[in-house]
Amino acid sequence: MFLTFLGWFALPSLAAQVPLSLSHDGKPSSKLGTASAIIQPYNSANPLDLDNLDFSPWQLDDPPPANETGHFIFETVNSLLQHWPNTRYRNGHTMVPGIIPKGTLLYHGAVNETIPTVPEWAATDPEHSILFCQGSPDTGCWHLTLAATRPLKVLYFDGTSAANTMDGTLDAQDIIAWGELKPDWWFEEDKRIEDLCKWGAPYAVDGYVREIMLCNLTAGLEVVSLSHLASLVEPVSAVPRIPNPFRKSLQISSSSSLRLFEVMQAGSWHNRYPGDTRINLDLAGIVSLYDTALTPSLVGSRSGQERCDHDIKAISSADIEGVRRSVSRTLERDQGDISGIDWKTLFRVIVERYSERLELMDYLLNSENDTIVDRALKVHVQLRVMLTPYIFHSTVPPSASYDPSNSWVAPVFKACGSAHTSSVVSYISSLNPSERLLLRAVQETTREICRVITKMWASGVLAGLDTYLPRDSTPDAAQIIRMMDSWRQELSALMTWLDWSVWVRCRPACGPEEMCYLPSWPLNMPRGRWPRRPPYGRRERYASNDIINTPLPESPPLTDELLMQVMSPQDDDWRKPKPKCIRRVAPYGF
Repeated sequence: MFLTFLGWFALPSLAAQVPLSLSHDGKPSSKLGTASAIIQPYNSANPLDLDNLDFSPWQLDDPPPANETGHFIFETVNSLLQHWPNTRYRNGHTMVPGIIPKGTLLYHGAVNETIPTVPEWAATDPEHSILFCQGSPDTGCWHLTLAATRPLKVLYFDGTSAANTMDGTLDAQDIIAWGELKPDWWFEEDKRIEDLCKWGAPYAVDGYVREIMLCNLTAGLEVVSLSHLASLVEPVSAVPRIPNPFRKSLQISSSSSLRLFEVMQAGSWHNRYPGDTRINLDLAGIVSLYDTALTPSLVGSRSGQERCDHDIKAISSADIEGVRRSVSRTLERDQGDISGIDWKTLFRVIVERYSERLELMDYLLNSENDTIVDRALKVHVQLRVMLTPYIFHSTVPPSASYDPSNSWVAPVFKACGSAHTSSVVSYISSLNPSERLLLRAVQETTREICRVITKMWASGVLAGLDTYLPRDSTPDAAQIIRMMDSWRQELSALMTWLDWSVWVRCRPACGPEEMCYLPSWPLNMPRGRWPRRPPYGRRERYASNDIINTPLPESPPLTDELLMQVMSPQDDDWRKPKPKCIRRVAPYGF
């Protein structure tokens, strides 16, 4: 059988990138130039003269500025609606409009047989909502299933935005609902949902996505069932109890442990890409608090901090108003005000192209299975594979072994760094402000990936590792050792900078009776971090705990204390959760 290749191979476009900073109204910043500097795409009738192209912005020794945020936006977009990465970084910075499609089922653990007439919470999985199905073994409990009769317009908040903490998990919602941060209102859930719904009413917002917050359970929804279920509360002394070391009087039943685990397991179904597919997000309407043009007041507060410590507590009143205006505009804009670019796929293509190869190189660089020369050759093969579409026929290293500018490899760096965005730049005028922010995120991220791998590849070529570009001398062992140390540092820095959650998993993999788990709110929140219980309004109905058959007069309500773990982690494990294997069958533990 013969393979026939149709068409001609062409050099990738070497278009220059759009400026990496845009104002909140979407206009390019005059400080960084304009899009007029775009170089025309390759045309076979007018071949490019690589010697005449400007490669000055593409220097291998120019790392990204310390306050650059495009890589944060990139990983945020790649993580939307996914449980795992949003558990790692609980304090959300992103708001995205979306829809819940017609026919989608939503679930609500009810107090009685009456359909709620006030804004309420719903879940996308019954394992979650059943936890709030209230009733004793004598009375049973009520569980409501709803179906969307039309697309429901929603606004999504990223992070662990359903977590009632004072650490920043609710801040993005609060600036939309109230125009200011209200950390002391950490459990004013009724007020929060009511005011969010009031704010969104002029834009026909049906609800918000943390869990699902519905403004009206009768608008765009129909009742599929309102079931009177058998209570899952066990009779006292029916089964052995699990002691809780924090509360000697509080014991947790094995049934409760099962139900808590099933909530976590249901969430784990949406751990990774594509996440929860029952919400469709409109990325062309994204608003990010990592947008330095939109929220300049936050730039200084992030300086020198790890991402797990990022929050928006330093946001200014002027920036809050700017964020609210941006979200308002994106909710009321015409749906035709988009370029048609499939941004979700573009981001995913980049992660798929690089994530496994970077991880493999990291393994090879730190392995001791082969000689150092063999490992260097294997790493260099991976580097060349990634750069193959961008290594031109004219790419030839200098005859001397030392080239401080690495000018010979600048065209490779530029072709790699602009490969995924050059065609988008050519019609930047059709992009709205949100799409320009997405473009910036892709540009900054791919530029740094390509800078590092091109620099590593070039040093390997000069060391004589590249079969296609041989050198006169054989590789020197001492030189290879120094180069491998440099590669190890450069790749580690790149992967730390990218910080992709796809690399965070249990090692070794969990067994058949286990699942990989990240410490989560509220199960693993350190006991000392729980604020004193505030007074409650309508939510007081959850204050008696039917699942744990013990009255809790001084404890938080079901949505807090019930979900507390019997063993609490240290603060640093909470701050930077690390994956671990937990049991899928009894005895459970988190």
